[in-house]
Amino acid sequence: MDVSAYIQANREQFFADLKQWLAIPSISGDPAHHADVGRSAEWLAAHLRGLGWPTVEVWPTGTPDGPGLPAVFAEWPAEDPDAPSVVVYGHHDVQPVEPLEEWDTDPFTPTERGDSLYARGASDDKGQVFFHTLGVRAGMAAAGSGAPPVTIKLLVEGEEESGSVHFADLLRERRDRLACDAIVISDTTMWSADVPSMCTGMRGLTEAEVSLYGPSTDLHSGSFGGAVPNPLHAMAELLARLHDERGRVTLPGFYDDVVPLTDEERELFARLPFDEAAWLRTAGDSRAAYGEAGYSTLERVWARPTAEVNGMWGGHTGPGGKTIVPREAHAKLSFRLVAGQEPVKVQEAFRQWVAANTPEGIRAEVRVPGGGVRPCFSPIDSAGVKAARRAMERAFGKEILFTREGGSGPEADLADILEAPLIFVAVGLDEDRIHAPNEKVEMPLLLKAAEAAAYLWDELATALR
Repeated sequence: MDVSAYIQANREQFFADLKQWLAIPSISGDPAHHADVGRSAEWLAAHLRGLGWPTVEVWPTGTPDGPGLPAVFAEWPAEDPDAPSVVVYGHHDVQPVEPLEEWDTDPFTPTERGDSLYARGASDDKGQVFFHTLGVRAGMAAAGSGAPPVTIKLLVEGEEESGSVHFADLLRERRDRLACDAIVISDTTMWSADVPSMCTGMRGLTEAEVSLYGPSTDLHSGSFGGAVPNPLHAMAELLARLHDERGRVTLPGFYDDVVPLTDEERELFARLPFDEAAWLRTAGDSRAAYGEAGYSTLERVWARPTAEVNGMWGGHTGPGGKTIVPREAHAKLSFRLVAGQEPVKVQEAFRQWVAANTPEGIRAEVRVPGGGVRPCFSPIDSAGVKAARRAMERAFGKEILFTREGGSGPEADLADILEAPLIFVAVGLDEDRIHAPNEKVEMPLLLKAAEAAAYLWDELATALR
């Protein structure tokens, strides 16, 4: 039986099992559901044992002072002891479901409508973890083998939707068990069902809050206005200087480490059927595209760093007038980072820039909430990406294009701590409404993904040697 035939023969059982897992409300961000996250891990572990995985373990996370939520580890060794090893990453925790009234069906009662399966976690990320369980079996059945051509190590996290707070420590503690030659990520999207694609990178993130202080108390603007520094005026001027007339961020050295887009990447991005007018409608009916000059909208969103003002406040904001010079002003900012940039380096550059641009008579404070999230990137000419592209093209029967994503996750920690390259193989869609009411996944795409995964192990067995 070939790969495709095996997958179709096991289709009904695959989705019946997936529905059982989706019914568990494993919401990591809600302490009331932490026991459900544990139940989700135990369900997956039991299911993998039932499928014949030789090694399956539930790994606790955290410390005695701050316990975390469990991850699941499973390993299926290759017959050849010298074969490459591959870690497959995903997560079994899910986002909260509020507002419940906007769901058409219960979020934890998986419901089929046509080719779509509706449930929280259907796309992000239980469905995309689960296709690997079918793909491994399909590949072995087609080969008539009791083991895959590469050693597969499945790592399914339980805290991704609440910041992966213990994940880096888990990777360090279990580094020997997770040693690998490549890491497959199945927690992203592709362009569309008709235009399959592979992600090659995700932006990182760092945030900051800046506060400007002037007089020790609010002042009467008639007595003091125009004669002492106004913190809100200073904040407006400061934030206005954050970008130049070409939309570039003005922090010294901000672009020094950015890995530039190659001509081939730009050409492949340009071949995607992007409708900017339609995209603007999805962007809150925005009236125009904006950003760094010299780049397309997709290039800006996927491969160029940004600085955004997320909020600004100070002085009188209640009803009626209050003619004052306010004593302080505040703003929150975020920086989306791309391949090559380090959050801590950007944080320090921002501190220095604020100090250099704060006017006389104003005191500035900058606070940053932690070390940020590092960006990740996979060159399209790497051996692993080429192998995955071939596997995807075998499954979908058409050329696979490339995308990147603007979101952030723990992928950079995986690549850095395990010292292995990333390969993104996923079939989520933007219209799957992840993190929103009525999340769904397209069932035919999960089956295509299982087929691609089955081919992937053969491809990587050769490409990674």
